[in-house]
Amino acid sequence: MTPIHVLAVASEFYPLVKTGGLADVTGALPRALGEEGVSTTTLLPGFPGVLAGLADAEVVFDEPDLFGALARLLRGKCGGLDVIAVDAPQLFARAGNPYTGPDGGDWPDNAVRFAALARMAARVAALGLPGLRPDVVHAHDWQAGLTAAYLAGYPQRPGTVFTVHNLAFQGLFPAGVFGSLGLPAEVFSIDGVEFHGMVGYLKAGLAMSDRITTVSPGYAREILTPEAGMNLDGLLRHRADRLVGILNGIDTEVWDPANDPLIAARFDAKNAGARAENKRALRRKFGVLESPEKLLLGVISRLTWQKGLDLLLACLDELDALDAQLLVLGTGERGLEEGFRAAADRNPKSIGCVIGYDESLAHLMQAGADALVVPSRFEPCGLTQLCALRYGALPIVARTGGLADTVIDANEAALAAGVGTGLQFAPGELGAGLRRAAALWRQPATWRRLRRNAMRADVSWRRPARKYAELYRELLK
Repeated sequence: MTPIHVLAVASEFYPLVKTGGLADVTGALPRALGEEGVSTTTLLPGFPGVLAGLADAEVVFDEPDLFGALARLLRGKCGGLDVIAVDAPQLFARAGNPYTGPDGGDWPDNAVRFAALARMAARVAALGLPGLRPDVVHAHDWQAGLTAAYLAGYPQRPGTVFTVHNLAFQGLFPAGVFGSLGLPAEVFSIDGVEFHGMVGYLKAGLAMSDRITTVSPGYAREILTPEAGMNLDGLLRHRADRLVGILNGIDTEVWDPANDPLIAARFDAKNAGARAENKRALRRKFGVLESPEKLLLGVISRLTWQKGLDLLLACLDELDALDAQLLVLGTGERGLEEGFRAAADRNPKSIGCVIGYDESLAHLMQAGADALVVPSRFEPCGLTQLCALRYGALPIVARTGGLADTVIDANEAALAAGVGTGLQFAPGELGAGLRRAAALWRQPATWRRLRRNAMRADVSWRRPARKYAELYRELLK
């Protein structure tokens, strides 16, 4: 097996900086790729958390003029993985969310900040560093979308892979920023960064990379349609021969109920009875009524329209009829936050709500909830349902994208064959899904079999890493 070295380019990396699933992917995939003969170095913006978390970092390159300011590249380790940080304080030394300022709006210089990330990635990819000359560049999402555009200016360059984690977030900026990016004039074209008269960072990655991936086969099919293509479906159909869907996995060491230090009682598929202690601890944490016979539903999500949480709000009156309770952990759109807070205030015995994100509480919810509700209108892959499978919280998911690819619906055929791992419902029909779940909850033996199936599902990075390694080797040919 020929060794391959990949330069990954991303704006997030668990545990150094995380706002969502992108960080989990970029933090876990390199470790799994190592088993396939692929070594990875990840290039990140020098956010405060990144610089603070890099062990034994050393300066490997000085850049005297990164959009008018001094910058340098620091190379170090995080959890045994190779990381390079673009240390440019004028761009990245800002506390809080990496994309938005204190007022909640995007930083006004985001176009330059993430152009800087891509420009340094292209420089490292094409010219290398001491002991580092990548065979492949793997850029993630719009923040790294200009990497292939900057690489086009080098006479010799490695192959490029661009992964779309969510087509809805495109990195669109006014055309006036183009002149400040240092790209050739011809790149502002339909085959480059131009998108409806604007500069499209995600569009650039889709148009100019050698291969495109997205995070599930189902989503790869959906984004070829006008309904899900976010105005990029034409480009994606044009490049469909370069597009492949590869399912995400999760870090099964971080998410391992048998060894999880963040839950009340550890368990595995053979000893799932210990989940009851986690369920009690979870109810106490949220202050809802201790009632073992009730179905305990959980939600761990961004509270947004895409995630379908307004649909769940509309179903809350059914909870009493279903003899169910609901616990919500998340943050997002103000109206949805207020809606779930108000629902918890009206019915504190049955509904609990924590606005924000708490990693420890997320683990306890996976370990203690009977089922996890994911009613997304569209979902590229989703990681929360993979964690739910691992922890035996049966996923109740909309039949879309990666949710449909990862959860086997407990329909009559699946129940007869003994292969169901959760429940799917048609998008927009959440109420029907909840009613099916409540009916199955009243069949304890069936529920236990489904939970056992779920916990035995392979949600690791093993198979996805093999497919990425195959893609890299195909590109090198």
